[in-house]
Amino acid sequence: MLYKEAVSKRIIELCTIYDYTPNRLAELSAVPPSTLRALIICTVDNPSSYVIFKICRTLKIEQQEFFNSSLFDEDNIDN
Repeated sequence: MLYKEAVSKRIIELCTIYDYTPNRLAELSAVPPSTLRALIICTVDNPSSYVIFKICRTLKIEQQEFFNSSLFDEDNIDN
């Protein structure tokens, strides 16, 4: 899987865990809904670390926790 697909799946996974819709997460994190939507549908090739930071801050998790998922294991990410 591509890195952007892993980011998309992780955002969806965290929305489920924290019981947020993507629109609610966008609203609370001050990430434009169109940006979050683009991340989820994988039209962003290189997701911004600042956007991920804002998502993490909203969910009250460290960025390390965002990336602490098997989705980001080296064997799962295509180059």
